Amino acid sequence: MEFTKAMSGLNGELAVPGDKSISHRAVMFGSIAKGLTEIRGFLQGADCLSTIACFRRMGVGIDNLGDRVLVHGNGMRGLKRPAGLLDCGNSGTTMRLISGILAAQNFDVTLTGDASIQKRPMKRIIDPLSMMGADIASVNKNGCAPLRIKGRRLTGIHYNSKVASAQVKSAVLLAGLYAQGETSVTEPALSRNHTELMLRHFGAAVNSCGATATISQADEMFGTKVAVPGDISSAAYFIAGALMVPSSQVLIKGVGINPTRAGILKVCRDMGANLTLLNENHSGAEPTADLLVRHSPLRGTVVEGEVIPTLIDELPMIAAMACTAQGETVIKDAAELKVKESNRIAIMVESLNAMGADVTETEDGMIIRGGHPLHGAEIDSHLDHRIAMTFAVTALCADGVTAIKDAQCVNISYPGFYRDLEKLTE
Repeated sequence: MEFTKAMSGLNGELAVPGDKSISHRAVMFGSIAKGLTEIRGFLQGADCLSTIACFRRMGVGIDNLGDRVLVHGNGMRGLKRPAGLLDCGNSGTTMRLISGILAAQNFDVTLTGDASIQKRPMKRIIDPLSMMGADIASVNKNGCAPLRIKGRRLTGIHYNSKVASAQVKSAVLLAGLYAQGETSVTEPALSRNHTELMLRHFGAAVNSCGATATISQADEMFGTKVAVPGDISSAAYFIAGALMVPSSQVLIKGVGINPTRAGILKVCRDMGANLTLLNENHSGAEPTADLLVRHSPLRGTVVEGEVIPTLIDELPMIAAMACTAQGETVIKDAAELKVKESNRIAIMVESLNAMGADVTETEDGMIIRGGHPLHGAEIDSHLDHRIAMTFAVTALCADGVTAIKDAQCVNISYPGFYRDLEKLTE
């Protein structure tokens, strides 16, 4: 797919699809709750559809009506052994979170996924779940999927996680729903807290104190209504596009601004962005706002430390945005990018330099020296949806044509992305 420079800016308003993390969790928690869960704003991306498919295969009735999803929960002990493998597709969230639930069931199951998932590290959940008494193993003995899980009784633990990862934390807390006693997870920095907020919404006993979350064994959870806000990770591309491209003004409506997810807003402001929050709503479990973004001259900054877990998925777009800023931007403490759907550090450095940028890879991030004119190039997405969307936006600031290989991988999280981007550039 080919993209060219935007001649008249990005202008207009849009609502991005529902939050990917929250959509996954709403289906999972609704499936093991008692009664009906109604989900509005569900993300109809390939990853979230993988979660629906897995729970359907375990006997859960799920009606996907497009504008809403109805989950007819089977209760805490109502899942059934699937016939054959459970395929998680490209979704690391599906595989890691569902492992916590399956570790305590009364049946055995094997989880698999596509080629990308089978390269992503799963030892980070195998270790803590095993400490709880789970029988979970890498079939190929390489710490990756496929994973074989034999359901067993679990015991609560206090786990000190080596990484600030919502997926690791969530896997342990979900196992903790079934484990005798209390289960706690302490992270080096607080990762996104959608699991804690939503489990409380379903009736589980979850407490948070700093970077530690604690859950008690649950007898039952209860179906409820879930309103999924717009995904700030999807909004990030339009935030960046409006800031980068001259003569731009974009209003993005109903975006989730949970502080454990909204680090990109802080970084944009640190870079001098003209970004205003309108119609803030803090009445629900997940706060939302409309984001008004205007083109701004940007300056370099340092992105590091505790802010990293709050914007880990947005770092590729932030790196590209830094190329149009004056001065140097340093991204550090971001080694987690190497084990996402692709090695996002190496790919961003190689691809941005191919477009004329001045970017140096470091052990845990990159250094971007901004202000160099960008030109079109051939970009390999490596089937990574965030790489494809990042360079579709970056191309709007580059002279000539940018061709993105396997650009349709955006369907993993944002099936209508190119349509929405085109509307803003018409």
